Amino acid sequence: MKSWEDIEREILNCTKCKLSSTRTHAVPGEGNRESKIVFVGEAPGAREDELGRPFVGAAGNLLTKLIDKYLNLKREQVYITNLVKCRPPNNRDPEEDEIRACSPYLLIQLEMIRPKVVVTLGRHSTAFFLTLAGNEKASISKVRGRPFKLKTGFGELLIYPTYHPAAALYNPSLMRELESDFSKLKELLGGSIASKAITLDNFFDGNESRS
Repeated sequence: MKSWEDIEREILNCTKCKLSSTRTHAVPGEGNRESKIVFVGEAPGAREDELGRPFVGAAGNLLTKLIDKYLNLKREQVYITNLVKCRPPNNRDPEEDEIRACSPYLLIQLEMIRPKVVVTLGRHSTAFFLTLAGNEKASISKVRGRPFKLKTGFGELLIYPTYHPAAALYNPSLMRELESDFSKLKELLGGSIASKAITLDNFFDGNESRS
């Protein structure tokens, strides 16, 4: 397996999609490479592109506060990254070809870290993991706060979807749900909620909608 430095170097010099021609800096991620929890956002914003670091704007400040409040951890004690490592122009949504080109880097990072929990922040990172299991049609409002297990080539991942902090800043009515989801993370890491996590095979059983 490649070293962590090799992977970061590849990301920083990547030209696999058109975002490489508009970025200032690629943003590999940062934090504790042995963390039990990894936070996965969507893509860097303007400030992240400028500094080459993830979640350093207003959404990053909120994420840092939530990690401190509900996990009693500093942000350098967890690992934070994005599904797409370069900023889409004008903060547009990442496109499918960009996700296909960049997501292998995320999977390599997760394989190297081997976290206990992967927190997907927002609809794009959540949709990516749902798509891996063949369930791409699911709104974040339907799946947030519900951990599910996903089998990968390097073991089983526990995925925990929630809203992106930026969404809660834009729409304050989501803040209570975001905080509620974060309040369960410590218990999730401890295993009591994790033992109740479900597989994607029955994730939409019962009354849950697939739209």
